[in-house]
Amino acid sequence: MTLPPGQRAVEGFPRFGTHLHHPPPPVPDDPVIEIAGAVTEPLALPLTDLAALPRCEIKADFHCVAGWSATDLRWEGVAFETFYRVRIEPLLAPGAPISHLIFEGLDGFRSIVALEDASAADVLLADHLDGRPLDGDHGAPVRLVSPSQYGFMNTKHLCRIELHTSEPPADDRWSPIAGHARARVWQEERNRYLPGPVVRPVYRMLIGPIRALSARGSQARRR
Repeated sequence: MTLPPGQRAVEGFPRFGTHLHHPPPPVPDDPVIEIAGAVTEPLALPLTDLAALPRCEIKADFHCVAGWSATDLRWEGVAFETFYRVRIEPLLAPGAPISHLIFEGLDGFRSIVALEDASAADVLLADHLDGRPLDGDHGAPVRLVSPSQYGFMNTKHLCRIELHTSEPPADDRWSPIAGHARARVWQEERNRYLPGPVVRPVYRMLIGPIRALSARGSQARRR
């Protein structure tokens, strides 16, 4: 098995993140994805509309910026490029060259993704993992899956996509561990300011504490 630079395979697919000591957000009875930003009119698109688009399946690894990788995951959903072409492009304001998208989840997490990266052939709006509907720990009801980017770009519980004609400022731009703007795993773009190999030891030290904190909010532990 060949993994990107600095990554180590782990068993299973752990729930992970600095904010995940909270339980997963509840799924609305009628979930939607809001389309906003540089569009002629905002739209709340019911997730049931995804059923009308061609579905696809990919087998891919998931790479956390902290240095672990969950391997051979089987994701199912709608290719983002298809969703963008069919559902978003008709809404775009005339003459608005889209360069970036903000993906926002029900938990308030946001990722800023270049349109070039979001349009890659293996990027999905996924609603199934390994043959089962997504659970709360891994992004129910639907999440972004971008295998060539670190996990912090793969927004869970997707509820809003905002279109931009230039790169919007990142929420964590002053943080010493701010994520790279492209976050491409094979280029080891972990940190916005420092080379990937430099930050590896620091990030790996965070795996244990963050994993323990995240497990406190895991769906599997809810009563």
